[in-house]
Amino acid sequence: MIPQQKLDAIRSRLQAVEKEMSTVTDAADIVRLSKEHAELKPIADAAILLTTAREDMATAEEMLKSGDADMAEMAREEIDTLKVSVPDLEHKLQLMLLPKDKADNSSVILEVRAGTGGDEAALFAGDLFRMYQRYATIRGWRLEPLTASESEMGGYKEIQATVSGDNVYGRLKFESGVHRVQRVPETETQGRIHTSAATVAVLPEPEDVDIEINEADLRIDVFRASGPGGQSVNTTDSAVRITHLPTGLVVSQQDEKSQHKNRAKAMKVLRARLYDAERARLDAERSANRKGQVGTGDRSERIRTYNFPQSRVTDHRINLTLYKLDKMLEGEAVDEMIDALVLQDQSDRLADLQETSE
Repeated sequence: MIPQQKLDAIRSRLQAVEKEMSTVTDAADIVRLSKEHAELKPIADAAILLTTAREDMATAEEMLKSGDADMAEMAREEIDTLKVSVPDLEHKLQLMLLPKDKADNSSVILEVRAGTGGDEAALFAGDLFRMYQRYATIRGWRLEPLTASESEMGGYKEIQATVSGDNVYGRLKFESGVHRVQRVPETETQGRIHTSAATVAVLPEPEDVDIEINEADLRIDVFRASGPGGQSVNTTDSAVRITHLPTGLVVSQQDEKSQHKNRAKAMKVLRARLYDAERARLDAERSANRKGQVGTGDRSERIRTYNFPQSRVTDHRINLTLYKLDKMLEGEAVDEMIDALVLQDQSDRLADLQETSE
């Protein structure tokens, strides 16, 4: 049960923010307060609903003691209703009060790589990337390709892109992992179903204050970019390879004709990978005993199967199957899947929190 004192504190904070918003003139303060207000308003509204429901319950219980038969009957009906609504309001507010991941509003670097399955895996990687492109359009996000290695049969051996917008990482983080496809390849003459896979990685882009990179820790090599079959893309040494010596991470970029632009892109990817590695280390320390694993982002885990013969998509983490394969690949059913994953993740974290507090 959430203490009434905490509900009152939430409402008081909202009032204080609104009062301060009416007086500040500094642009940075306006942005900061507007952001806090947007996050706090729905929580305060939920707190008001819960407070009102609790007050109604207390009033109804007093009515039972009035001695008036009609009023007592009305009170019992009210209490029966509130016995259902109050716990529901409590639960919803508890979910809203769960600690937020500060990276949820971050832009991300989306990486899709072909896994086992040869050409078919590359084709599936292309299908997945187009699914995220369409989903980004639906959400009003901006998706910009960074670099791509195309397969001779179509699709991608590997492709990277930045995705920016509202709550991008908060939604896409559940997509990290191994995606499996079951279908009959176009090159299959016997009509046999093949199983292939592609790996998706979603890396939150850090703010400048989140991670620092020492230039002395970098080895930067430049070389001549080349395309499929070794054909020269340009005649200058514009491609860039950056090695982070302490970790051994290597990032290459060659899509731009400008060495400066390739270096900037490579540094963006390197920062995201280092940030992701540090977050993974801290998450592992914090959740060594955690039961819920929906939001771990373990990219070695098989998370989803796309079965073409049955037109179904199954997420193995929550045992949810949607018979909407076409809509999924068009990006239209992605929210339905992610909504279920978000709900399960919230329930897991709430259970962990309650278990810790006991």
